[in-house]
Amino acid sequence: MKTRSNKGFTLIELMIVVAIIGILAAIAIPKFADLISKSKEGATKGGLSAVRSSLQVYYGDNEGIFPLDTLTVLTTDGKYINEIPEAKLPGTGVGDSNLVTAYSSMTAGGAAYEPAIAVTVGGWAYANDDSVNNTWGNFCVATNADDLKGEPWSTY
Repeated sequence: MKTRSNKGFTLIELMIVVAIIGILAAIAIPKFADLISKSKEGATKGGLSAVRSSLQVYYGDNEGIFPLDTLTVLTTDGKYINEIPEAKLPGTGVGDSNLVTAYSSMTAGGAAYEPAIAVTVGGWAYANDDSVNNTWGNFCVATNADDLKGEPWSTY
């Protein structure tokens, strides 16, 4: 006589596995969203550093003069930088932008100067007014919001 061997999973075992997968997904999805925000912030800070470096090279090449435009001179023929990178500002509600807005007045904020703006406009801010010596040539993120660590963007 043959004995019957039930192979497979019971309904209870399957329900436990589905519940465990649900719990893991509930933990992993917010962490994944947080990593995306951190990577956007890192890309923005990297772009900020790249443009500031190209500004310093331009300053050295032109004997102590910063650009007076909205930095199009930096991207001409790719001599200093190929293109202005996008500013990605997670948590601010503005889209990614590589727009450079010229500001003639900047105010002291944190450890550096930041644009005298009341709202987050996105993109970048550049002080191109050579009559304001203490801020001329400053380049920062065009936002009044803080980064993910709660610090002003301009302190980077």
